[in-house]
Amino acid sequence: MKKLFGFVGAAALSFALVACGTSDEGQQQAGDTAGEGEQEERVTLVVGASAVPHTEVLEAAKPLLAEQGIDLEIKTFQDYILPNQTLRDGELDANYFQTPGYLAMQIEENGYEFESVGAIHAEPIGVYSKEYRSLDELPDGAKIIMSDSISDHGRILPIFERAGLIELDNAEGELATRENIVANPKNLDFSTLVEARILAPSFENGEGDAVVINTNYALEGGVDIEKYGIAFEGADVLQPNLIVVRSEDKDRPEFQTLVEVLRSEEIVNFINETYNGAVIPMVD
Repeated sequence: MKKLFGFVGAAALSFALVACGTSDEGQQQAGDTAGEGEQEERVTLVVGASAVPHTEVLEAAKPLLAEQGIDLEIKTFQDYILPNQTLRDGELDANYFQTPGYLAMQIEENGYEFESVGAIHAEPIGVYSKEYRSLDELPDGAKIIMSDSISDHGRILPIFERAGLIELDNAEGELATRENIVANPKNLDFSTLVEARILAPSFENGEGDAVVINTNYALEGGVDIEKYGIAFEGADVLQPNLIVVRSEDKDRPEFQTLVEVLRSEEIVNFINETYNGAVIPMVD
């Protein structure tokens, strides 16, 4: 009987020890799993962008961001209105398409509470013509087709002023409009305004004597920039394209990481090699 009790006691003790060990191991494994979960916690950023070059640049940045725990979801837009509306409505975390001038105009007109968290690249607006090889060759009364965005006019008209074709009276630091034209010896016709996305098709259809096209739409529309571009914004007045977020989110660390990646050597090289100077990285 004593042997039986001894056996039962030993078995009970052994079971208790095994159970204790299993419990400890389970807790350890649970702790390890939790630790792994914390280490693998990821953030998803939804960024709205124009098709070219913005979406392409973001696609190139995806694997670099993934290495830093950020999964990038890109929503591509074909216009300049919806990216800000959807950012305001919370459907996007950020957008990447607009310049400081356009952002300021949109904030003033719509009351958006937006801020830029970084400048990524610049796209010189260009004047394109199939018939003429320089601005000087434009005939009297030449029809110039350009964007209906007033903020673009502040970038376009100085191109013609620097060429000596018009004179503007806007104050320093103030965006020029057509109302600021005080001299126009050749009577250039700036009255035809179309949506920016229609500029490249207008050019390809042979409309106007010259068409002023935003670089992203020239690239998207397959316009031969080197062959048909006759004048461009000066490097001293280029406006960068920005990463824009809601003001309440401007301090989120993910956006700092996004900007750092988009300004990294890998992405700068991608931009230079892909766009051959039509898109200019903004780096320190």
